[in-house]
Amino acid sequence: MRVLFAGTPDFATAHLQALIDASDISVIGVYSQPDRPAGRGKKLTASSVKKLALEHQLPVFQPQSLKDPEQQRILAELQADIMVVVAYGLILPQAVLNSPRLGCINVHASILPRWRGAAPIQRAIEAGDSETGVTIMQMDAGLDTGDMLSISRCNIDDRETSASLHSKLALLGAPALLHTLESLACGRAVAVKQNDQLSCYAAKITKQEALIDWGQPALKLDRQIRAFNPFPTAYTILGELRVKIWQAEPTSASGLVPGQIISADSAGILVSCGEQSLLLTEIQLPGKSRMAVTEVLKSRGELFAPSTLLGS
Repeated sequence: MRVLFAGTPDFATAHLQALIDASDISVIGVYSQPDRPAGRGKKLTASSVKKLALEHQLPVFQPQSLKDPEQQRILAELQADIMVVVAYGLILPQAVLNSPRLGCINVHASILPRWRGAAPIQRAIEAGDSETGVTIMQMDAGLDTGDMLSISRCNIDDRETSASLHSKLALLGAPALLHTLESLACGRAVAVKQNDQLSCYAAKITKQEALIDWGQPALKLDRQIRAFNPFPTAYTILGELRVKIWQAEPTSASGLVPGQIISADSAGILVSCGEQSLLLTEIQLPGKSRMAVTEVLKSRGELFAPSTLLGS
């Protein structure tokens, strides 16, 4: 099978590697978003998918858009049997969807139609879902609305972060992709329509969402912190400092004022919330690495004295 691959971030690399390793698949080209500025020096940096493709001497294409007729012609001339899309980040116009012999399929990190959109992993944790998975669908012109070809499921653990769930779903999606391609090649694939009434929109995560509102219940803030680990990382304000919160645990303790530090000791920094409290166990001060709270308190304990108010 002649396969075109389109993807950009780390999540997509596990799927591209699986295609490269498969003996009955020929990856004839890789599409990825253009190199972007990254790091403090804002140096142009290739995507994870592009780096992997170049390691295996695969042709790489990085158009700004696939709406350009010339780019559509280039893609069509590759004569792919199918195009596999995993977190590519660009819209595929109908001409591209129709170009490969078997169309385009997408690997989506949710049990559709639960979370459609850009951030299904984060939104599932933030919402308190107990289960998620990977859906492989036949792409159409809508946003993650295509008929489903495969669903693989996994639990969302109580202390799951977006980082850990990302890894679990990448391992789940790669073998499911190979199985789906085999079914399509043999004509055994069964497409199931989605129930649009059950869908939610997983909006792209913004940095503004990461600011902690201590007036919210501790359970909700716990989910927010785990959902935004590692990006964009939840944070609070302490005086003029922006303190990132990497890990915390909800507790039944309660205080009078949301955001007020109840205690700071070897267990962590206990902060009052709108309901119950949150025990901060790993934080990051400006210009420093993320550290266990016990280590931070050894050198900067005065910042987190009991009764100190966070969020202002």
